[in-house]
Amino acid sequence: MQMEKKDIRAVSKEQLREFFVTSGDKSFRGNQVYEWLWSKGAHSFEDMTNISKETRAMLESNFVINHIKVDTIQRSDDGTIKNAVRLHDGLVVESVLIPTNTRTTACVSSQVGCSLDCSFCATARLKRMRNLEPGEIYDQVLAIDKESRLYHNHPLSNIVFMGMGEPLMNYNNMMKAIDMIISPEGLGMSPKRIMVSTSGVPKMIKKLADDDVKFKLAVSLHSAIDEIRARIMPFSANFPLADLQESLEYWYKKTKSKISYEYVVWKDINDNKESIDALVKFCKYVPCKVNLIEYNPIDDGEFQQASEEATNAYIKALEASGIVVKVRRSRGKDIDAACGQLANKEA
Repeated sequence: MQMEKKDIRAVSKEQLREFFVTSGDKSFRGNQVYEWLWSKGAHSFEDMTNISKETRAMLESNFVINHIKVDTIQRSDDGTIKNAVRLHDGLVVESVLIPTNTRTTACVSSQVGCSLDCSFCATARLKRMRNLEPGEIYDQVLAIDKESRLYHNHPLSNIVFMGMGEPLMNYNNMMKAIDMIISPEGLGMSPKRIMVSTSGVPKMIKKLADDDVKFKLAVSLHSAIDEIRARIMPFSANFPLADLQESLEYWYKKTKSKISYEYVVWKDINDNKESIDALVKFCKYVPCKVNLIEYNPIDDGEFQQASEEATNAYIKALEASGIVVKVRRSRGKDIDAACGQLANKEA
């Protein structure tokens, strides 16, 4: 029976060097292959033109490169680009390029489907089929960087882990992908330009702090009242706000890095004074800023954008307490590329 070939990007540089020595070649050959895989983003051994045909054939017989393929590209009226990304096993995730006048941001996925059950999010309606591998996360960034250069004449400037999936439920692979994104041997991007968004898993937030990460953290909060949060994000019943608060205090003590809270105001759910007061109180625990996000409907009408008056009431209360608040208008709504809309409708 033929053994299944190993994905070469799951092999470290040291292991690659060792592989070549064991095969009777020079160890530096491992460095060359590693550079092709990560810095140059090779999707085929045939691309590795400074390596002999015999060596490429040997690699082909021992390894595979489980790269992504951008199946379809949709372009929004506002310049947003959505990629349907097909994985080596035929599954599909989505990633988004979000342009502004000054920068381009990649919104990348970390899971096929999602581990959590937020009732306002289209992705949550897809069961979690599997975690993405580090190379599959990295490839999404590489593809969007190419699109940024092609359509906007400059390299990708920022990355947010706000696509499909809960990044902290794919912790090790997410961290390995980020290591390569910030490594000089990968994309060499500053960790300060990366933001990981979580729905709030206290134990994993503490682990981030213990691992001394340098990237930024965002939390999808949406309510600072346990009962309301458990209604709209049922999994959070297992992670009460007191536990989340403690983990964020731990994060700030360790990292001295401000938290960003992502917060949607919905009609008849959290558009009331009690919810506003609870958020203001929660924001005082740890230095933070609040992004009030425009809601993007996912067809069934259960959740509806609150009135402008309700959003303004949040802004007024937060600013009166000295809390930085911004209203984030959605991009790419016409191609289902906005927050909470990623659901593989094209797959």
